[in-house]
Amino acid sequence: MYSNLIIDLMQIIMLTIGSVVVMITAAFKRDHAIVCGLTVFSLAAALLTFVFIQPVLPFEATELLLMDEYSLFFSNLIIVGAIGIALLAYPYFQTHNIQNEEFYILLMTATLGAVVLACSNHFVALLLGMEMLGVSMYAMIAYPVHATTVAKFPLEAGIKYLIMSALTTGITLFGIALVYAYIGTLGFDEIPAALDAAGELGPVFVVGVLMIVAGAAFKLSLVPFHIWTPDVYEGAPVPVTAYLATVSKAAMLAVTMRLLLASNALEFNAVIAVLTVMAAASMIIGNLLAVMQENVKRIFAYSSIAHLGYLLVIVIAAASVARPLSVEAMSFYMLAYFVMSLSGFAVISAISNSEKELDTLADFRGLFWRNSWLSVVLITVLLSLAGIPLTAGFIGKFYIFTTGVEGELWFLLTMLIVGSAIGLYYYLRLIYTMLQPADITGDDTAAAAMPVGVHVVMAAMTLAIIYLGVYPTPMINTLQGLAGAF
Repeated sequence: MYSNLIIDLMQIIMLTIGSVVVMITAAFKRDHAIVCGLTVFSLAAALLTFVFIQPVLPFEATELLLMDEYSLFFSNLIIVGAIGIALLAYPYFQTHNIQNEEFYILLMTATLGAVVLACSNHFVALLLGMEMLGVSMYAMIAYPVHATTVAKFPLEAGIKYLIMSALTTGITLFGIALVYAYIGTLGFDEIPAALDAAGELGPVFVVGVLMIVAGAAFKLSLVPFHIWTPDVYEGAPVPVTAYLATVSKAAMLAVTMRLLLASNALEFNAVIAVLTVMAAASMIIGNLLAVMQENVKRIFAYSSIAHLGYLLVIVIAAASVARPLSVEAMSFYMLAYFVMSLSGFAVISAISNSEKELDTLADFRGLFWRNSWLSVVLITVLLSLAGIPLTAGFIGKFYIFTTGVEGELWFLLTMLIVGSAIGLYYYLRLIYTMLQPADITGDDTAAAAMPVGVHVVMAAMTLAIIYLGVYPTPMINTLQGLAGAF
């Protein structure tokens, strides 16, 4: 019993130990390379513990955390993303300051919070994970502020994220308080029985659930809670932007899906109506605003809003189709979006540093002729985001259409088609820009030598995009196994 408990919590324990070790090392040995290497090693050690965890699943590790195939998949995905971010952060911050070690402490604590969030089965664990992740993100976004030369406006971005996140935490807490006041429980899977005992569905409970959904919508950048996204994406350092777009969203989506399914919240018409409006608005507004942007990070920001709208179609479909299919579809699309986003931001990070970021469309003009490797990676990412066949994005959108058709969500599928058509324009626009004649006057940062870690991240993610698009069967089989828990 206790041995299984320790084994199931091994990833969280290893991340906690790793955070402390990185902190102590940074305190006594100010060496950027050593601390970065120790961070990658700690994350890799935590990742490899899944070999011991998987045989004893599923297991409820206290009332707060549920360890099963679903939570293990997302925690592994989160840790893999954190390793990629650490490898991107090293060259990016190399010119930032002689002391960069604190960033990796923040990265470790943020990843610990994200893993706790992905494994949550209780509102207390949800809040602990969300705040641990959020507090670390405030500092990570504003981290370059003390440098003599700053590429963007990290302090403004950090303050915006802080204010909006604090407001969201208040709304979420108020929603949890209303839910607890009505049913007297905080466990996700205890909510259906508590509602049956209450005898009727009261407006207090529905309002509480909607407030919790609003808090999740902020973290997922869904319309109308998306206002912070483009400014924070542009103002934050590129590795932090990549972390926001991948790890943060994966953790929040994992716990949101578990909450909605375990609590049977998708059986409430008010919840479905709100989710439908947010999904449709995110798909259309996100894509339309992306067309108007000249900054690539802002394009990716609005693109993320649209893609989370696509994901919401799967969540809504879970109300009327088989739960395993919905969980399988959501997990695959989140995986595909994860590798696409990380690979895309890796390209921006490769041609940028903390003193100067090359993230406008003009900076990418002629990239194909200046650095074919970078342009091939980014073209693969853009084609996958557009849903072109033989890429992970195509399989992901096929999943969305499958669940949407089975759930008879014709309105949302129409919005998906319209949004995808708009998205195709600005993805091809960026590809066209890269294929334009190169302007080789001045310093060509894109052609400069890149560290091995950046090449590893880009190569691994690009291969994953192609592999998941050409031969997705092994991953689909894995996802079908974890979806069986629902």
